[in-house]
Amino acid sequence: MVANVRCSGARRVDCGSVNSFAFLEKSARHQPHGLALVQGDERYTYPEFRDRALAIGGNLLAMGCRKGDRVAFCLANSPRIMEVIFGCFAAGLVVVPVNARLHVREMAYIVSDSGAKVLVHGAEYQDGITDNADLFAAVQRVCIGEGAGATGFDSLLEPGRALSAAVKAAPEELCWLFYTSGTTGKPKGAMWNHRMVKCVIMNYLADLHNIQPGEVVLHCAPMSHGSGIVALPAVARGAVNAITDSASFDVDNLLATVERLRVSHIAFMAPTQIVKMLEDHVPGRHDISSLQAICYGGAPIYVDQLRRAMELFGPVFVQLYGQGEAPITITGLSRQAHQRLLEAGDPRIGSAGQARTDVETHCVDQDDNPLPPGKAGEVVARGDVVMPGYWNNPEASAEALRGGWLHTGDIGYFDDEGYLFLLDRAKDMVISGGNNVYPREVEEVIILHPKVSACVVFGIPDEYWGEAVHAVVVPQDGQSLTAAEIIAFCGEHLAGYKKPKAVDFVDALPVSGYGKVLRREVREKYWEGHGSRIGGGAAKVQTQ
Repeated sequence: MVANVRCSGARRVDCGSVNSFAFLEKSARHQPHGLALVQGDERYTYPEFRDRALAIGGNLLAMGCRKGDRVAFCLANSPRIMEVIFGCFAAGLVVVPVNARLHVREMAYIVSDSGAKVLVHGAEYQDGITDNADLFAAVQRVCIGEGAGATGFDSLLEPGRALSAAVKAAPEELCWLFYTSGTTGKPKGAMWNHRMVKCVIMNYLADLHNIQPGEVVLHCAPMSHGSGIVALPAVARGAVNAITDSASFDVDNLLATVERLRVSHIAFMAPTQIVKMLEDHVPGRHDISSLQAICYGGAPIYVDQLRRAMELFGPVFVQLYGQGEAPITITGLSRQAHQRLLEAGDPRIGSAGQARTDVETHCVDQDDNPLPPGKAGEVVARGDVVMPGYWNNPEASAEALRGGWLHTGDIGYFDDEGYLFLLDRAKDMVISGGNNVYPREVEEVIILHPKVSACVVFGIPDEYWGEAVHAVVVPQDGQSLTAAEIIAFCGEHLAGYKKPKAVDFVDALPVSGYGKVLRREVREKYWEGHGSRIGGGAAKVQTQ
């Protein structure tokens, strides 16, 4: 079927069924009265969602975008995010999500590097964009609210220019650029095609949580990242994507929303949010019996915190391990596996689970030789979920995908049943006196101390050891601690060379917009003048 952009004098567009948009189209057909998007008083059914996305796609084409062009958005969580994503799918455009917590100059870098033709942003960014107008001179802007020099978002909903059907797209055609967090240099755009999106959707449903039609899926983390990706299988199944209306993470508001909407699945949480739930939840205040699954990932969670969370909220946790280069996910640990391992007292509760059904993964040494179970090395993976490369960066693509395997930069090991235990990023490993020390292993012990709220461990320069293990600790409110207490506590659980040589205490640790503790930001000051490893090559893996 050939469809046209319905506007006077508009060019004809070769249309049909675009792979990723087809999931929304089918849900709109199967659930003509089913709710699709909810936030506060805003409610859209699946047919309304579909029609708004087709309008956005047609109006983006009418603005001069052509199939394959990039469209960036920087928006606070709202239904607009899902509308823009599926509007781009409908028009054969490539969506470029930008974390709403980035500085305006960081936003400008991603817009420029992607070559975005259009930037959709909230009015809250207008002042910053005006102050850096030269950085945005090459992009057309669409503003939600009032923005000087920008088109209003309502213009994208003009029905006269709406597509009557989605533009055709082959499985190999790009539809998404996922920019890495840039902790080791400038962010890189991991390229996703329609085949990858289909793989993400189908395997989330198969291996992690089998979302059902009408199920309420709640989003409380940035939808430019993991939460927005989990929204894709929710759309495919005709579930309700509900979005919290709190600007910050508020546990009471979150659980009140769970009670009010009978939420069954919280789409994505960072471990820091789970810890916040442990701290702020008042048992019995809200009826959360509808909860069946809480998906978490993006950073490690300490085993003790996970056990306490499961005791408090029940066997509802689902873990995923992946990265922007292999989105949701390489390995996973289902709700059922969490419950089984916890009840058995099995230490694999602290693992990142087993490989997804259609993913191959193992660990390799510094020469890319496969390692046997129990030997630590870099995690590599391959499958349709792996990106074809980085946008306009052939050198980084060749390095990351050498030998046909995605090199994740993560250090870990698989046990004899295929459970993955993550240790650290390759660049975070401490080499002290020739011994490998994985900060995660030390942190897992420190967090068990009853007076500790949070911690981060890293290596610092040492004339004798090369690097010394160093800890930065956040005490529990009202508690006093000494370095000697922490070091002695570690000595009860770890080999001597793994103990911190020194400990500093702070009131809080910096976290990224995605909830990850910024280890490198804490560590950086200790390496000033010492040739920091930050941004350097991957550490050599010594399999001991």
